[in-house]
Amino acid sequence: MVENKDQQHPQEKRDCDIVEGLLQGEPNDYNLAELARLRIRYAGFPGAREIQNNLDLALQRWQMTEEQLFEMTRKLHEADQVYRLGRNSQREEDWS
Repeated sequence: MVENKDQQHPQEKRDCDIVEGLLQGEPNDYNLAELARLRIRYAGFPGAREIQNNLDLALQRWQMTEEQLFEMTRKLHEADQVYRLGRNSQREEDWS
């Protein structure tokens, strides 16, 4: 018999703070990009249920679907570099 145990994502603690900021923030370019990045990171991940639920809640609060979010952020990334150096200087490409 295989147990279905939730796993802890290695970025979960840091991501919790980001998600809290998203829940309190507005859907500006940076927050939209962060929400999309975290949706991709946690899609299908067997754990981090609170983060996944809060990401869903942020989408609901901003009255958009995941498809709309991804469409908007694709356009943002095509038009400009959302993660500019200096905006969050400690940030590196962190998609996984």
